[in-house]
Amino acid sequence: MAAAALLIAAGVSLTSPPRILATEDASSATPESSPVDLALTPDESCLVVVDQTSDAVVLIDLASGRVLSRAPCGKRPANLAITADGRWVLATSMNSGELLRYELSNGQLAHSASLWLGFEPRGVAISPDDRLAYVALSTGDAVAVVDVEALQVVDRIAVGHWPRHLALSRNGTRLAVGCNGSRGVAIVDTAARRQLYLQDFAGLNLGQMQVSADGLHVYFPWIVYRRNPITAENIRRGWVLASRIARVRLDGPARREAIALDPQGEAVGDPHGLALSPDEQTLVCTASGTHELLVFRLPGLPFQDYGGPGDHIDKELLEDRERFARIRLGGRPLAVRFTKDGTRVYVANYLLGAVQVVDLAKREVERSIELAPPQVPSLARQGEAIFYDARRSLDQWYSCHSCHFEGHTNAVTIDTNNDGRFGNYKTVLSLRGAASTGPWFWHGWQTSFPEALRKSLTDTMLGPKPAEHDVAALAAFIETLSTPPNSYQQSLPMRELAAFGQAVFESAKAGCANCHPAPHFTDGALHDVGLGAKTDAYEGFNTPSLKGVHDRVLLLHGGQAHGLEELLAGPHSPARVTGQGELAEDELQALLAYLRTL
Repeated sequence: MAAAALLIAAGVSLTSPPRILATEDASSATPESSPVDLALTPDESCLVVVDQTSDAVVLIDLASGRVLSRAPCGKRPANLAITADGRWVLATSMNSGELLRYELSNGQLAHSASLWLGFEPRGVAISPDDRLAYVALSTGDAVAVVDVEALQVVDRIAVGHWPRHLALSRNGTRLAVGCNGSRGVAIVDTAARRQLYLQDFAGLNLGQMQVSADGLHVYFPWIVYRRNPITAENIRRGWVLASRIARVRLDGPARREAIALDPQGEAVGDPHGLALSPDEQTLVCTASGTHELLVFRLPGLPFQDYGGPGDHIDKELLEDRERFARIRLGGRPLAVRFTKDGTRVYVANYLLGAVQVVDLAKREVERSIELAPPQVPSLARQGEAIFYDARRSLDQWYSCHSCHFEGHTNAVTIDTNNDGRFGNYKTVLSLRGAASTGPWFWHGWQTSFPEALRKSLTDTMLGPKPAEHDVAALAAFIETLSTPPNSYQQSLPMRELAAFGQAVFESAKAGCANCHPAPHFTDGALHDVGLGAKTDAYEGFNTPSLKGVHDRVLLLHGGQAHGLEELLAGPHSPARVTGQGELAEDELQALLAYLRTL
């Protein structure tokens, strides 16, 4: 079990930090609107939307398209759910670490209570009787079980790494959790409050989830990395990164079933949102990287387990317009929800700052509801659009985000040509704080940040040569990426142990500070710690920053260590680095605590 899950499952007290709620400030610049999640009220008169960059939840009257209410929602809100009786809205705030509850009444959203959970909460689902909420703690490797009325944690369920999206069966007995760091789906028994099994299928970037009406399957989109060199031939074959929709059984371990989404020459980039129509005749999926909505007739879809689903979309499915369609939306479409009659869907479009209403019979956007008046995009916002745009790659197979999820990292090593040759798989580096921690790439041979970005766009993505303005915009966006607040710092026992751990970190015996000095916890230099290979084209490795190191699955340049414990006990142990002997057990535990608080 990961350290965060151990900490919270064991009931270690975490002190709630000061309240961090966005406030309406007429004197400040109006932030860009970026809807990421949405839900219809039970009577379908209104829509509640999470607006991530303005740190708010928004209530929209659907008849008029007018914003009725806007309520602060912490820092970087992520997901929401509405109780079946329509009384309450629950929303998660990642950077504030909160679950916020709002009363929905008379066309207004009124904040009624907040619960600090820590560990970047994301997905939320509510039990059929409205008594309990399940919240994915994305950096805590756990799901919090919350009493909705009292807004108190009643239990925590340990699951795999990086749980983000989740879905509950209609009877409330099974919970499916997309565990991105463990590259699979955890199935949870909600009565016993324990994980029954993890269906591992080497998936990346698992998206929005929905359980079928009969409770047998959970459906979701994901991407697969096929561990092949990034060459034009491999990309076009679907042998690098490719898009899928899968279903996993909830009644017992079984091989996942999937369909491929990518046509040759015009792939589908970054599938994210998914919804089933109420009659389960239609499945829709947003492709956020190629800015479209995929529409499928669900019965008869060629889901396959072993030996499938192939590298490209099924040819017969592709050619049947009654069974498959692509609807252009623009922007960056994310979450999607059906109307009760199944004729339309609502799409949260991040980069358009709007909710799009799509008529499925006409296969067109019927109308667009803007959350705020449109603005001229800032340079960083333009760079954000480039970062999330799969059309920047060869045949639009993947974007920067595909590997650097939301500017961070993922759970695989990838074979790029940045180290001078293919065959040396490298851990995907986080881009948080990357603009100020040069040099770049694992061997540190690149000393220009703009040139590093240009090379990634042209050599790793095999896209067209970018304009100078595009490189500047992308750099401006990456400069906005920072490490989120660290929930480990809210634990008094952890802080006390970390104080001792800092002394160990800085000691000659451990030697950590020699290469990882504050404030960035990197010295920007190259070092040989005995982990290179004879086939390396360059000598030495660029020291990675340790800020936020607790939120990584793979460590070291080749992913040789899975987690901090394995790192310090194995290939990068202090004894191997300094030659001054093994740390005592209390020193090791203190060092681990300090690293987790960085």
